[in-house]
Amino acid sequence: MSSVMTAAKEDDMVVHDFAPLLLVYKSGRLERPLAMPAVSSGRDVDTGVVSKDVALSQDSLSVRLYLPPAATTAPERRLPVVVYFHGGGFVVGSARSAVYHRCLNDLAAACPAVAVSVDYRLAPEHPVPAAYEDSLAALKWALAPSSATDSWLAVHGDPARVFLAGDSAGGNICHHLAMHPDIRDAGLRGVVLIHPWFWGRDPIPGEPPLNPASKQQKGLWEFVCPEAVDGADDPRMNPTAPSAPGLDNLACQKVMVCVAEGDILRWRGKLYAEAVARARGTEKDVELFESEGVGHVFYLLEPVQEKAKELLDKIATFVRTE
Repeated sequence: MSSVMTAAKEDDMVVHDFAPLLLVYKSGRLERPLAMPAVSSGRDVDTGVVSKDVALSQDSLSVRLYLPPAATTAPERRLPVVVYFHGGGFVVGSARSAVYHRCLNDLAAACPAVAVSVDYRLAPEHPVPAAYEDSLAALKWALAPSSATDSWLAVHGDPARVFLAGDSAGGNICHHLAMHPDIRDAGLRGVVLIHPWFWGRDPIPGEPPLNPASKQQKGLWEFVCPEAVDGADDPRMNPTAPSAPGLDNLACQKVMVCVAEGDILRWRGKLYAEAVARARGTEKDVELFESEGVGHVFYLLEPVQEKAKELLDKIATFVRTE
């Protein structure tokens, strides 16, 4: 067989199948079926929200900022700041993709809030913990004194009302940041974990027994994080594992966990909310909201359906409520 034919065959041979997020071929080629083209920042016609991109480093770390109409109609009013981390299993997704651009426009308008959507490096080109490191750097930038950050945050953002929010892998990132020692004294107001990507070595009550879908969760985590300790029981993936730090160390005043009835991650999200409430000794500052009859990150794919509007309203209320 010629070298050309061998190379062609290897280019078609899948060695890691994490569809629809990522396919890895023997040749090293990567395919991301869900990857979406970037959309430009600017003024959103539907919400009136204005956005812009800000580069934070020469290593491609950047954020997209969102400023709602409320910032100009009442310029003296300070608005909450929502720092958002997109999902995608650490291997796909972007703050500039159409679904997240739409999501952040809607979120900034609904709260209203100044929103910061973070673009972090993706695996496998940049294995975890790169995503955590970039997200921490972006959060520190957003929390910096007004003289060191962007004018939108300095003029319109309220540093006493900073929230973290994220879906799937982004929800995982939110947990990691809220537990990070560098953020312990930052005074975060709250954290919103939407369909967070948590997993573990063994099934928990309610979860289906091991099947291809559950095996994919474990396999993807170990692929994106080669240094994982105890595989899927690494505390970064399983925050309720015996070796995980106590959840009483979450550096925020209140927590909201959103799950979906048709999501395989639903049971882990519920377990997390229950564990946080136990660690705090109260359910008062821990809110669990379940969307019925829908699946994982449904609101990104169908933002105009009633369930998506209901979820957006719940999150906006959580951010607005003192």
